[in-house]
This record gives sequence, C-alpha cells and structure tokens, in this order.
Amino acid sequence: MKNTIKYGMMMTALAAIAGWTIAQEEEKAMGAEGDTVGHPEKWAPGGERERLTPENCAVLFVDHQAGLMNLVDNVEMDRYKADVMAKAKTAKLHGLPVVLTTSAENGPNGPKLPELVEMFPDAPLISRNGQINAWDDPNFRAAVEATGRKKVVVSGITTDVCVAFVTLSMLEAGYDVYVVVDASGTTNPLVQQASLMRMAAAGAEMGNWFAFACEMLNDWRNPEGAGSAGLFKDHMPGYAEAMASHAAFSGDNSGKVE
Repeated sequence: MKNTIKYGMMMTALAAIAGWTIAQEEEKAMGAEGDTVGHPEKWAPGGERERLTPENCAVLFVDHQAGLMNLVDNVEMDRYKADVMAKAKTAKLHGLPVVLTTSAENGPNGPKLPELVEMFPDAPLISRNGQINAWDDPNFRAAVEATGRKKVVVSGITTDVCVAFVTLSMLEAGYDVYVVVDASGTTNPLVQQASLMRMAAAGAEMGNWFAFACEMLNDWRNPEGAGSAGLFKDHMPGYAEAMASHAAFSGDNSGKVE
C-alpha cells in the first residue's frame, strides 16, 4: 500500500513538472474561480512587488564574444554556452525585446557569438568603441531606452566587469535589474561570487535562466507552455529524463529522449 502511494505521488509530480496538459485548450476555460491564466503583475494579490512578465522586461546580452569566452573558467565551457543559449531561446520564445553589445570586437575580444546574432537578426547590435561600461555608450543607452521597458534581464562576460558595471549604472538610472548568473561568466568561482554579492548589495536581483523562463511562462496553460517544455527538455538533462520516465509508464512517446 505504501509503495502504491509513493508511486502515485511520484507520477503526479512528474506529470506536473512536464506540464502534460498544456495543450488542452479547454482547461483554459475551466479553472476555479479566481484562477488566473496569464501573467499577474504582482507576486501576490494586492501586493506591491512586481514580477517579470513578457510585457514589462527587456533582455540584454553584454559582450558574449568569441574571444572573451576564453576568460570563462568558473564553470565548464559547454555548460556555460548552453545556459547562454537557453536564456536566448527563452527571450525568443516569449518575443522579448533584445539588445546585443560588444566591446572591441575587432581586437582579441572577438565578434558576438554568431548563434546569438542569427537568433536575433533584427535586434540592435551595439559595437562599443572603447567604453568598458556599456551604459557609458550613448548608442547602447538609446537602444535600451527604445525598448520602453524599465526591467532588464542581463548577462554577459565578464560578470565582475561587463555585467557588474552596466548593472550598477542601470540601477542608478532607475531600472530594475535581474542578473542571470548562469549566463554570466568570469575567471573563477570566487570572482563570480564576489561579483554577484556586489550587484545584489546594490539592489539587483539574482537568478538563473530556468527561473527566468518559468517566470516568463508563469502558467503551463499559457500558449508558450509546449515550447517551454521543449526548451527545458533540451537544456536540462534531468528534466528530459523525467519526461522520458513518464512517457515509459504512460505510453506517451512525446517525452521520449533520443
């Protein structure tokens, strides 16, 4: 009896994680009274703290450049690049405004990662002439201001300079800044930790790409539910295995891991 209960709980959890009912349009109209499908603006009804939503934030990629990738040593390179691309795919999935920037790309810093440029062909790509702090470049400031958003989701290389400097400046300029820590990299774990502490102390919020993606989705019944499930499957091996496990028990091949 105990094993049956444990098994049932496990399968319920797996089904909830994978969001298997997201394609059932009728559920959107059958929620309990007060059940909101969409993107609530506040963390609690009647509260004051605002959430990130697809309608209120912009996404910044600061100096994710081919040469600077060699400075990232706080995490394995393949893991780091995968997290950067997961953040990018989240922005693409939800149609968020994106701004790209590079520093001295004709020198050792190298060009912007081509995968990012290809993913956002219409996004402004600001090539800075010498400013270390991207916010010191009037073209970059203008591109961010043109998004019309006062909440920004930022990451880059290096965390202690390129991310920290623009974050401190934007906080001072009245923006709410959310730092995606696993899409930001630097020379070693200690420097990464110190940099995140510095930004958090100044008022920035720390998070990772998965939390960002879940905050953008908010509810599996939203139209981006299926795309989010695919994104999580592609970039989170444990999530893919959970989907495969559920598929094996349910006979649903949609979660099969190839």
